[in-house]
Amino acid sequence: MTASLKRLPAADRPRERLLRLGPEQLSDVELLAILLGTGSKGQSVIEVARDLLHHCEAQYPGGGLRALLHLLDVDKKELVKGLGPAKVCTILAGLHLGLRASAAPLKQVDLSNPRAVYEYIAPRMAHLTREQFHVILLSAKNHVIAVECVSEGTLTASLVHPREVFKTAIRRSAHAVILAHNHPSGDPTPSREDREITRRLVQAGRLIGIEVLDHLVVGQGRYISFRERGLLTG
Repeated sequence: MTASLKRLPAADRPRERLLRLGPEQLSDVELLAILLGTGSKGQSVIEVARDLLHHCEAQYPGGGLRALLHLLDVDKKELVKGLGPAKVCTILAGLHLGLRASAAPLKQVDLSNPRAVYEYIAPRMAHLTREQFHVILLSAKNHVIAVECVSEGTLTASLVHPREVFKTAIRRSAHAVILAHNHPSGDPTPSREDREITRRLVQAGRLIGIEVLDHLVVGQGRYISFRERGLLTG
């Protein structure tokens, strides 16, 4: 696979293999090579794809393919040759389409079930290296209107003000909201700040008539629901 693609038999090239065998039979390197499209001077697209995977995994050990989601954060000085802004955008677009496709369809989300809400929101958040605070906006019939990110913090904290949360809810005529934020550490145990922010948001929601139905803290493969734990107080 290190030879130039032009020297490979047509049947062994990634695109031809995908068409003949299906994407499930291709390696991570081959699928990434298809997204990249072309290699660089002196390197085939397969070699560029392999180098890129190794580079990202070295900077985010254990991340596997998800390490590619951090392409905008990796050290550009050491980025592999042949990877310009256009290819970075193509890779990130492909990965995020996959994340969104893996989320449950809106009409199938049982919003009364925190586990179902977690399975819907986790693909958007579980890979993040910084805290993000998302708001699921709901209609009077508890149908999802939209999901919006209202705050992005550092590696350890996300600052959220009721103004940002309810401004978007009022603008979209939401009847209620479900709050969600991630813990990049992977441990979803709510911090003291998480509890205080939730208390303030529940109080603010009562004042303006937009109920906070739950607050989910998303970790690595697990979550904590404030409603399930009896922590949704104000």
